[in-house]
Amino acid sequence: MLPAPQPGTESTPDDAIVVTGTRIRRPDLASNSPITSVTDQEIKYQGAVNVENVLNRLPQFTADANENVSNGSDGTANINLRNLGSNRTLILLNGQRLLPQQAIDLNFVPSALIDRVDVVSGGASAVYGSDAVAGVVNFVLKDHLDGLRIDVQAGLGVHTNDNSAVRNVLTTRGYANAPGRVADGGKQDLNAAYGKNFAGGRGNITVYGGYRHTDPVLQANRDVSACALNPSDSAGTGLVCGGSSNTPTGTFVPLGGPNAGKTLTNNANGTQTWVPYTSAYAYNYAPTNYFQRSDERYTGGAFAKFEIAPIAEVYGSFMYMKDHTFSQVAPSALFLGTTFTVPCNNPLMSASQQQSLCGAAAGTSATQDTLIGYRLGSGQSRRDDLRHQDYRYSAGVRGDLGHGFRYDVNYLHSLVKLNETYLNNVDNVKAQRALDVVSVNGVPTCRSVIDGSDPACVPINVFQANAITDTQGAYLFSESNTASRNVLDVISANVNGDLGTFGITSPWAKRGVSIALGGEHRRETLNFTADDIAKQGGTTDSDGRISVNEGYGEIEIPILQDLPFAHELTLNGGLRYSAYRNSQQSTGLKSKYNVWTYKGEASWAPVKDARFRFSYNRAIRAPNIGELFGSRSIGNVSAQDPCSGASPSASIDICRLTGVTQAQYGNIVECPSDTCSAQFGGNAALKPEKADTYTAGLVLTPRIMRNLTLTADYYHIKVKDYISSVDPSLAISQCVAASDPFYCGLFTRDPRSGALFGSNGYIVSTTYNTGSLTTSGIDLTADYTLGIGALGKLNLNMVGTRLISQESEPLKGLGSYDCKGLYGYTCGQPNPKWRHVMRTTWTMPQGASISVSWRHIDQVKLSSLSDNTFLAGTPSVINRKISAYDYIDLAGTLAVGEGLQLRAGVNNLFDKDPPAIASGILSSFGNGNTYPGVYDVLGRTLFVGATVNF
Repeated sequence: MLPAPQPGTESTPDDAIVVTGTRIRRPDLASNSPITSVTDQEIKYQGAVNVENVLNRLPQFTADANENVSNGSDGTANINLRNLGSNRTLILLNGQRLLPQQAIDLNFVPSALIDRVDVVSGGASAVYGSDAVAGVVNFVLKDHLDGLRIDVQAGLGVHTNDNSAVRNVLTTRGYANAPGRVADGGKQDLNAAYGKNFAGGRGNITVYGGYRHTDPVLQANRDVSACALNPSDSAGTGLVCGGSSNTPTGTFVPLGGPNAGKTLTNNANGTQTWVPYTSAYAYNYAPTNYFQRSDERYTGGAFAKFEIAPIAEVYGSFMYMKDHTFSQVAPSALFLGTTFTVPCNNPLMSASQQQSLCGAAAGTSATQDTLIGYRLGSGQSRRDDLRHQDYRYSAGVRGDLGHGFRYDVNYLHSLVKLNETYLNNVDNVKAQRALDVVSVNGVPTCRSVIDGSDPACVPINVFQANAITDTQGAYLFSESNTASRNVLDVISANVNGDLGTFGITSPWAKRGVSIALGGEHRRETLNFTADDIAKQGGTTDSDGRISVNEGYGEIEIPILQDLPFAHELTLNGGLRYSAYRNSQQSTGLKSKYNVWTYKGEASWAPVKDARFRFSYNRAIRAPNIGELFGSRSIGNVSAQDPCSGASPSASIDICRLTGVTQAQYGNIVECPSDTCSAQFGGNAALKPEKADTYTAGLVLTPRIMRNLTLTADYYHIKVKDYISSVDPSLAISQCVAASDPFYCGLFTRDPRSGALFGSNGYIVSTTYNTGSLTTSGIDLTADYTLGIGALGKLNLNMVGTRLISQESEPLKGLGSYDCKGLYGYTCGQPNPKWRHVMRTTWTMPQGASISVSWRHIDQVKLSSLSDNTFLAGTPSVINRKISAYDYIDLAGTLAVGEGLQLRAGVNNLFDKDPPAIASGILSSFGNGNTYPGVYDVLGRTLFVGATVNF
C-alpha cells in the first residue's frame, strides 16, 4: 500500500533521523516539504519489477521513457515529476546521486532491495545541488541484512482484443486484425541477497544479485496498435488505417523530367508501369513494431560497513547492472526524402518507366534525380540493439565527533556505458550504387563493380512491386554503431549537529539550533563516438566535461515549543554556492558560471493535531553535457508539413518564409506517415535554469481519530530560462499562424525537393535557454487504519493531485499557453486536472492480506480545441477528448510460516483498453496510437511471486 505521507529517512547510528530533503538530523519525522513515500509492500502489491511503473502510478508523475516505447528509445527508464521533464528531477540512491544525470536509468535500481521510495515535491538545490527543480526521488535500499533472502516473481499479460471500432477500421482497410485473445509479454524476475553481521554487530556485509527477463510484444497483438490510425477526413470525424508511402510497391517523385513533382508508384499487378500514387498503396508499418521491448537485465553488488570506533565507521558499496534490450520497428526502406540519382538507361527499368522518368533522355546515359520510397521484405525489421553496463562505487568514513555532532566524508564513482548497434537498415550510399546500374552483355551490373570501387555491389530492382530479393537487401544493409561513456565522480564532506549542546537554544524552545555544513566536488565527463555509417545520418562524435565545486550550509531554529497556540514553530534556511567550469576537449570550447541557491522553510503547529508547513526554494538546473556539447543528429518527429502536397494548407507567402521556392510550391512531398525530421544537438553557450518553488500545506493527525493522517499541500514551480528546443509542431503552428520569422527560420528544406524529411530537410531543434515553465496544483493524501477486532485491520490510503496550471512560455515575451486538462500535439501527454490512486487493504491476523487499488485519470481534451494560437492544430472530432479512465487492481499476500510469503495479483482487472488516438496527434512517448505509461497498453496483467527468508 501507499503509507501515510510521512517523510522517508536515512538510517544513522544513533536515534537521530535524516529526513529526505534536508541534511539536518532530527529527533522526529516532521518535514517542512511535502513528501510521499512508497513502501516495498506497495511494490509487491503492484507486482512491479520496473520501478518506473510504480512511480508513474502516483498522480505527481507523468510517464517518460519506459519499456513500452520502442521507436527512438535509448533503452533507459526515467520518471517525470510534475511533467517538467525527467532531467528536472534529481534521483538519489540512499541519499547520494544515482548516476550521471544525463545517463539516469532506473533499470539500475534493484527493485527487490527497495525498502521505500521518498518523493519530495519542490526545489531542493540548496540541499543537493543542481537538478532538484521539480523535486527529489530517493530510493532507500535494504543494504543491511542478516541472513538470506530470495525473491522470485513471474507475470503475464492476458488480453481480449474486442475493440470493435478499431477492428472494423482494420477490416475495412483489409489489414489483419489482432488475435481475439492473447497471452504474452511475460516477465520473470529472480533476486537473492545475503547479509552477515560480524564483530559483535559492529560490521555488516550484504551482497545481492538479480536477473530479469521481459518478453517482447508486437503491436500486431493488440487491436489498438495493429495499424497506424489516421483521421478519416479533415475534420477527424472518424479513424482509418493509414500507413507509410515508403511501400513494397515503390513510390517515386522525379525532381525533373515530364513528371517532375508527381508522386508515382509501380503498378501493383507486377507490370513495370507507373501509376499515380494514392493512399490505397500505403504500407502498414505497425504490426512488427514492438509494443513492449524485449529486455534482459543482470544486477549485482555489495554493501559493507565496519565501526572501528564511535568516531570512525568505514563503509562502501559496489553496484553493477548489465541490461540488453532491443527496440524493433518496421523493415527498412529507401526512404522518401533522400534524393537518388538514377541513370535513364538503367536496364532494370522498362521502356515505359524510362520515358516517364527522363522523357526525351530515356535510354541514354543521362541521369535524373528522384525521391524513392521502397520498403524491403517483412522479415527484415529494423532492430536497435542497446547494451548498457553501469558501475557505481562508493566509499567513505563517518562518525561521532561528540557534543551532538557527526561527520561524513565520502567518494562516489559511477560509469555508464552504452553501446548501440542499429541493424537491418538501408545504407543510402550502397543504395545509390545499387541504382547506378548499366547493362554488361545483357546483365544488369553496378557501375561500382565495373570501376572496382565496390566489387560487392548488387543491383536492386525498385522498379517492380515486391521485387527486392533477400540477397539484394543483404547488400543494402549496413549496421551502424555508436558508443558513449559517461563518468561521474563526487567527493563530499559534511558535518551536522545540535548547537543546543553549547546552549544555543531559543528561550521558548526545548530543542537546540541545528546546523549542517559541507562541501562537494563533482566532475562529469562524456565521450560519444559514432562510426562512419552512423555519421551518414548526421550523427557526429562528441565529448565534454563539467566540473563544479560547491559549499553549502543549512540551519534549523526551533523558535517555540509547547506553548499556547504554538505547540511547535520552527524555521529552516539553507544556502549553497556553486562554481561551474565546462569544457569540450575536441573543440576547445569552454564556459563557466557561478550560482547561488537558497531556501527558507517554516513549520507551525498551533496544536499537536495540526501542523502548517511552508517552503520557498531557489533551485537551478545546470545544463548537462549532452545539452552543452551533444552531437548534432537528425531524428524523426510527429509533424505535418503545411507546405507539402498539391494543395498546401499554408499560403505561398508563408511557405516562402520556410524556404520554399515558387517552383516547389504545390510539388513538395508530404512527410511520410506524418513523420518529419528535426535536427537535435547541443549548445555550449547555455546557462543554468533558475526555478522558484513555493509550497504551503497542512498536516492533520487528530487525536480523536487515532491512525488518521490527512495532508493538503499547494505547490507552485516556475522554471525560467529553461533549457529546451523548440517543439517542431510549435514551430510549424506559429510560423503558419503568425508568420513569425523566428519560428519560420527554424525550417531547413532539402535544397532540391523542398522536403522537410530525410537527411537534408528538417526543423532545427537544438538546445538553448528559452522561456519559462510553470506548474501549480494541490496534493491531497489520506491514510487511515481501522482495527476490526478478530478480523484484523483495514487500511485506507489515497494520494491525489489537483492540477491548477501547466503553463509554457516558449520564448520570453512571445506569449504562453496552458496545457491543464489538455493533451496531444504541443501539449504532448495527457495533463488531467485530477488524478488519484486509492488503496484499501485488509490485513488478517493469520498473516494474509487482500488489497484493492483504484486508479483514476480525469478526462482530457485535445489541445487544438483551445483558442490559444500556440495550440492551433488539426481538429479531430473523434479524438476531441479522452474520457476519464478508472483501473481496478487486486492483490493478495499469504504468510506461510515465518520465512515464506506468497503473493499474487491482477492489474487492470477488467482488461480496459487504452484510448485509440490518431498517430499524428501523439508526441513524445506516444506509441501504438496511445500513451503507454499513462494508460495500460497490454490490458489485464497477472503475477505471482514469493519471498523466502532464511
